[in-house]
Amino acid sequence: MFPLRDDRPTYSPPVVTTLLIIACALVFFYELTLDAYSRNYFITRYGTVPAHLHPVTLLTSMFLHGGWSHIFGNMLFLWAFGKSLEDAMGHTKFLSFYLLGGVIAGIAQVLANFYSSMPTVGASGAIAAVMGAYLIKFPRARIHTLIFVLFFVTTTDIPAAFILIYWFVMQLFSSYGSIAYTQVMDSGVAWFAHIGGFLAGMLLVKIMGTRNIQRRDIYW
Repeated sequence: MFPLRDDRPTYSPPVVTTLLIIACALVFFYELTLDAYSRNYFITRYGTVPAHLHPVTLLTSMFLHGGWSHIFGNMLFLWAFGKSLEDAMGHTKFLSFYLLGGVIAGIAQVLANFYSSMPTVGASGAIAAVMGAYLIKFPRARIHTLIFVLFFVTTTDIPAAFILIYWFVMQLFSSYGSIAYTQVMDSGVAWFAHIGGFLAGMLLVKIMGTRNIQRRDIYW
């Protein structure tokens, strides 16, 4: 399932969501210009390496991605769920929420893999925070979703609560399975960042709150 957009009307442009997508895209395109050695060095330096943690990398790692499918999937989820949350929180508060959620997600991944020398990169932890907050704020929204069924492709509207809870449960099962192999995630997926980010988002949106938007009806 690939979420495309929700059915909620918004009353302000998704400035921060758009800028975050642009920033991630620019960093990714810069990565593509590097040779293999330089790219590995860049990712190791600015990604989060639990065994050699530099706190600033908890922020910089959010803007790095490991491949086309990685960045495309992350940005698709950010666009689908970020617009409405930004509209509800306001631009400045949403940016603070996103970055703080991403940092907490990164810390969760570090704690779960404290001795790992594998760099963790990607915006998925911060986006998981957005998804957790979305579940709290808009559980009854419907998400226009792209679905692949065998050789057929279709779209349908699915309740946000179903998609988000299903996604979170899958992260829980995957993280449990990964422990059975090794503390270093063989799949390359930061399951604990997803879980930590999602739970952080649910809590942070309650602490930080949202604004009351006065609906402007237009009469003809």
